[in-house]
Amino acid sequence: MKNYIFLFLKGLAMGAVNKIPGVSGGTVAFITGIYEDLINSIKKINFKSFKILFNRGFKDFYEEINGKFLTIVFSGVIASFFSVSLILDRLIEDYELYVFGLFFGMIVGSFYVIYYQLERLNVKTSIGILIGLSIGLLISFADNFEVTNSNLIIFISGMIAISGMILPGLSGSYLLLLMGSYTLIMVDSVNALYFTLADMLSFNFDFIYDPERVYLLKVILFFTIGSICGLIFLSNILSTLLKRFKSITISIIVGFIAGSLRGVWPWKTEALNGKVSLFFPDFSIGQTWLTLFYIFIGILFVVLLERFANKH
Repeated sequence: MKNYIFLFLKGLAMGAVNKIPGVSGGTVAFITGIYEDLINSIKKINFKSFKILFNRGFKDFYEEINGKFLTIVFSGVIASFFSVSLILDRLIEDYELYVFGLFFGMIVGSFYVIYYQLERLNVKTSIGILIGLSIGLLISFADNFEVTNSNLIIFISGMIAISGMILPGLSGSYLLLLMGSYTLIMVDSVNALYFTLADMLSFNFDFIYDPERVYLLKVILFFTIGSICGLIFLSNILSTLLKRFKSITISIIVGFIAGSLRGVWPWKTEALNGKVSLFFPDFSIGQTWLTLFYIFIGILFVVLLERFANKH
């Protein structure tokens, strides 16, 4: 029972950091010693295991995929998603500049950490960095994706967000932030699901007449389906890529993060038409220095977290 409680707490930690741009849930899995079990269990959810499900029943399928382990870990992940979402909602509303300063610092720290995973710079890795850099710059200079009208984009966002759970150092929430869908998916829709469950427990079903609530529930539904698909397929794809093409895969990620840092610059203004303009901060005011402090804390947190993971 004690082991199950600790496993649940590890899931809580993974879910919490996976919502923070710049920090990877996979990193926490590494630190807490469950990463290998997590990936191997997820990889077992394949055609072979589904064949066992249909031929021998759910019990054998559950044992084949290490179901008890996955259930406990992801129960913790889901529980933390609700609690962290409510906290982030308030923080972003009241302290947006400082929150995004912290996020920016974490992403810079993430870039530093992943860059030093490169074994060496050569022609192949340099091309990979340029490819990633081009993609990152393209996204950062483009307008935000219009996720509000596309179920497909929301589905893809789910696949993207779960990548941080699988690949240490790559933050899925960071990618959502670049796509302009972070607040919609990781905060608003999760909170909507939380309040809906609370309403249903009190036998209040008035939410079905609330178009915004219904829309947000649709968002979380497509996002969840995308996450499940991404969890199953990406675990196999990323595992293969890292085994066969580790250096080129990491180099593309490094270039992507470098190229897209512009897109998460904390100091920005948004016009009425939705166009975002960046500006340099005024160093004569205390708010700027406090934001720089949070950027530093973000960098330090990620670097120390990764170094601690490497020791274990």
